[in-house]
Amino acid sequence: MTTRSTRSPRRRTVVALAVVLAVLAGFVVRLVDIQVVNAREHIDDSLSLGLAGSQKLYGARGAIVDENGATLAGSILLYDAQLDPKLAKDGLARDDADGVRVEVTWPELAAQMAQITGQDAAEVEKIVTDALAENPDSRFAYLKRGVTTEQFQALQALKIPYLSFVPHPARTYPDGAVAGNLVGFVGSDGTPLAGIEKMEDSCLQSSDGERTYQRGKDGVVLPGTETEAPAVDGGTVQLTINRDLEWYLQQLIAEQAQNVGAKSGNITVVEVKTGKVRAAAEWPSVDPNAVDASADGDRYSRIFTSTFEPGSTFKALTASTVIDAGGQTPQSTVMASSSETMSNGARLRDAFVHGVNKYTLTGVLIDSSNVGIAKFSDTVPAATRYDYLQKFGIGQGSSIGFIGEAKGQLYPVEQWDNQTLYNTAFGQGLTTTVPELAGAYQAIANNGVRVPLSLVEGCTAADGTVTDVPDAAGVQVVSEQTADQVSQMLENVATQGSLAKEVAIPGYRIAIKTGTGEKTDGQGGYKAGVYFTTMIGFAPAEDPEYVVAVTLDEPATVKSSAANAPAFQKAMTQVLKTYRVMPSDSASPELPKFG
Repeated sequence: MTTRSTRSPRRRTVVALAVVLAVLAGFVVRLVDIQVVNAREHIDDSLSLGLAGSQKLYGARGAIVDENGATLAGSILLYDAQLDPKLAKDGLARDDADGVRVEVTWPELAAQMAQITGQDAAEVEKIVTDALAENPDSRFAYLKRGVTTEQFQALQALKIPYLSFVPHPARTYPDGAVAGNLVGFVGSDGTPLAGIEKMEDSCLQSSDGERTYQRGKDGVVLPGTETEAPAVDGGTVQLTINRDLEWYLQQLIAEQAQNVGAKSGNITVVEVKTGKVRAAAEWPSVDPNAVDASADGDRYSRIFTSTFEPGSTFKALTASTVIDAGGQTPQSTVMASSSETMSNGARLRDAFVHGVNKYTLTGVLIDSSNVGIAKFSDTVPAATRYDYLQKFGIGQGSSIGFIGEAKGQLYPVEQWDNQTLYNTAFGQGLTTTVPELAGAYQAIANNGVRVPLSLVEGCTAADGTVTDVPDAAGVQVVSEQTADQVSQMLENVATQGSLAKEVAIPGYRIAIKTGTGEKTDGQGGYKAGVYFTTMIGFAPAEDPEYVVAVTLDEPATVKSSAANAPAFQKAMTQVLKTYRVMPSDSASPELPKFG
């Protein structure tokens, strides 16, 4: 039997439970209202109170490396250290090494930070003092901008909650001016401005991410409020050049250009069978770490952006044409004196005075006779010569597509007057570029097959995907037999020519041709007494592996291509050493100079 005394506690328990449930229900309803129904409103309120925060996450710009993976351009992170002046002035309570809670004053903290950043403690204290003097409620001031990763890590280790860091990428070029004209540079805002940096920006470019969070009033990030959209690093661009060879050749061309008083100079190395550019050394050069230290005109690549009259280096292309299409041979002959007037009225002259010689085609190249090569050029139609020059790549630019890359000027045959008809046979009345000329000689050295030049091996994205791999498909310009005959003729230029001793490399057969091109005055004529000189060749001549081209702009003390010989000999020697090319096991064939 239930009595009044037993019912009363039970009723009180039920009532109390009902009250508790009602209160809990009220909390649940309110929680749903806050977190679900009116969540957006409360988030907006928190944002307006400054409790929400975000931080940009920077992806690293991709690296530019050489053929062996050595870094030519890379990215580092610098940090802008910033603090909350309002919180900083009150110091900090934190556990010491023994776990005891201690109060650390602002001057003590300032001294610890200054020791890391290299500032004076008084200077750090003044940062906060000045910020609060301007605004007593200031919540932002820079401790120091651009602190290094080591400094950033040391400051982080202080565990100061109101000290924060904004990372930003910075570009670095470990080898300075080595390949500087090729690699290029970026602006202070990270925008690519020149060279590979600009040419391959789509590969190198990174994508930024973002970190969002909520902070408490003390500036500490609230646990569980962080979300992150990760950054994506840029890809790696691998170049075909060899860093060590590039460095050596830059020193070499700088020395030689200054020795002969030239305005500028460059050395280009092309691998015969692949068309890969193994070096493109220039003087003057630019250090991408200190671009402003170089004159405007020295910040870019003259190899790719300049054109010039090639002079007698084109005689090898004319010889290739008349052998391949005109039935001539290295022993074919013409009668040529040092100065003649052709049947159409064109007046031709050699660089030195001589009587009437019965030159072989080989002899024309050895003595670099303008009159002789002009007479040989008559064995094929002008249109045929034009077509062969195009097949050699003259006026086509290169497949590299370098930023600002120029193309030679090869006028259509219809625009050739009586003088131009013959001048084009020995490299006047037209222009070319170093890549075009190197590509033409690469074709002669490569059994008549011209392979597209390349400077970039490829782009490797952050996920490992490889793109931008160059096309290596070649074009047969002249027959293998023609290429072999021209190669042997160029060998005889190296062994019988006036610069034989200067260019000889013990143990190796080499093939060369020189060119001394006049420079336009911009008014339809030529400058008096100034020239653009070239020496180009390949080795080992019996099985060519590398083409080397050396150019000088307006050498002053030696105005002919003899000025290029010392640099060519040293450059080719170093190339053969770098790539461990075996010496020749046979002697150069001697071809007759006269018939």
